[in-house]
Amino acid sequence: MLRSVYSHVLQHFIEIMAQIFDPIPSNAKTAMVCCYVNATSRIQIARISNISSWYFERVVFPGQRLVFEAPLEALLEIHSGMMASAILADTIPCDRLQVEDAIVSSLNQEHEQRLEELNEGMGTPTGVLTDSAAATL
Repeated sequence: MLRSVYSHVLQHFIEIMAQIFDPIPSNAKTAMVCCYVNATSRIQIARISNISSWYFERVVFPGQRLVFEAPLEALLEIHSGMMASAILADTIPCDRLQVEDAIVSSLNQEHEQRLEELNEGMGTPTGVLTDSAAATL
């Protein structure tokens, strides 16, 4: 039990640090909060690479919910596969994964707390999910 708690805390810390080191680019006019759920039994890599001066990549474990901020024009690539290989399985426009209607600021402390609650499963998304992968929330 202690090991799983430690693992969860460590993963949460890594996600927070990743957002600090890879903030949304300052030239992005608007951002949205998105949610993707890995509904498969395999580890996936979620990546956004179509935004200039910004690169987003996270490991998403089976059943894990990934809540993140992205510019409106972002495309989430889902890579799936075995040990040494990864195949681009899907590309999803992030506006299809949006869970909040309001334009958010990554510097807003209440917003950051809301992201943490959603990632920990303590919060309920506000908004309509339109992607089948995210609908398993």
